[in-house]
Amino acid sequence: MRSIPIATACTIYHKFFCETNLDAYDPYLIAMSSIYLAGKVEEQHLRTRDIINVSNRYFNPSGEPLELDSRFWELRDSIVQCELLMLRVLRFQVSFQHPHKYLLHYLVSLKNWLNRHSWQRTPVAVTAWALLRDSYHGGLCLRFQAQHIAVAVLYLALQVYGVEVPAEVEAEKPWWQVR
Repeated sequence: MRSIPIATACTIYHKFFCETNLDAYDPYLIAMSSIYLAGKVEEQHLRTRDIINVSNRYFNPSGEPLELDSRFWELRDSIVQCELLMLRVLRFQVSFQHPHKYLLHYLVSLKNWLNRHSWQRTPVAVTAWALLRDSYHGGLCLRFQAQHIAVAVLYLALQVYGVEVPAEVEAEKPWWQVR
């Protein structure tokens, strides 16, 4: 899966459990259904069989692949039914604005702003993307605006490598301040 559908799946998952009780639903089934639904929302359709097989391998690394028996078909039906439940719980609001486009824009601008040596010797972009992916492990995507998350991960990446933004000292406001 590409990064946007994964981000959408994570956001759907976190938002669903903000609306419901964690103990009321199987988190693994919700995760599989979130991936299935995100694939539809972001137009990267995934076959239910592939989601089930990958999930089964992930959750049972030493186990055998699932046979196309009644257990498989019950799990497939559960994912489809869970998708419908999730849509109702989320009131069909499953389209989200993600920080990816903002981070890309900020990185391109920063690359043009910094000197070539500073940019080439430090993996700021790689680190910023990794931090962005890691931010979806928790509920940050629900608590903050997309552009704020993008600025925050870029700021952290610059701090990790000690990269100074030119003219930051002379500026009225820091470059990362969005308001």
